[in-house]
Amino acid sequence: MFTGLVEALGTVRAARKNSNGARLTIETPLEGLVDGESVSVDGVCQTVAGVDGTCFSCDVLRETLRVSTFARIRPGARVNIERALAAGGRLGGHIVNGHVDGTGTVTEVVKKPLGIEIALAPELLKYLVPKGSVAVNGVSLTVGPSVKNGRFAVFVIPHTWERTNLKYLKTGSSVNVEIDVLAKYVENFLAFAKKGGER
Repeated sequence: MFTGLVEALGTVRAARKNSNGARLTIETPLEGLVDGESVSVDGVCQTVAGVDGTCFSCDVLRETLRVSTFARIRPGARVNIERALAAGGRLGGHIVNGHVDGTGTVTEVVKKPLGIEIALAPELLKYLVPKGSVAVNGVSLTVGPSVKNGRFAVFVIPHTWERTNLKYLKTGSSVNVEIDVLAKYVENFLAFAKKGGER
């Protein structure tokens, strides 16, 4: 589990596709990463498969390639890195699983105040509510007042802007989006109740 509070920016050094999906090698200033631990890479939960100096590698499954921006990631790309929440740690953002639901497309980047507008598929947009939570490239953000016409907006504080890859986004950029898991649970419970408790 993650919080959506990015710890560092990493740089993709290699992205090699294989029969199972792909292997990424990422350079990061974070120290102490070990084989087998979970890290969030641009909002995608990955397992550290190897550490070599300042770089770590992770194996990306085909399903992850399908639902995330990783299918198009290239060496040189800057990615947000967050280690898994330690037991007893502060939950400063919101509960982020690292299970990306899909990708959105940036339709506008506003510099004053800092904000981003993102187009999202209707089947995902329905879960968003003004002032609710959403993870964009693994960053915990608050949904703005406008959720309509296939788009939603988020405002970004300067601290987050400077320390994440959100500052590199442009119109047309693809981003990983994870819906607040609580919204999906509520929908599931209501659907279950409507069917009289039958699956």
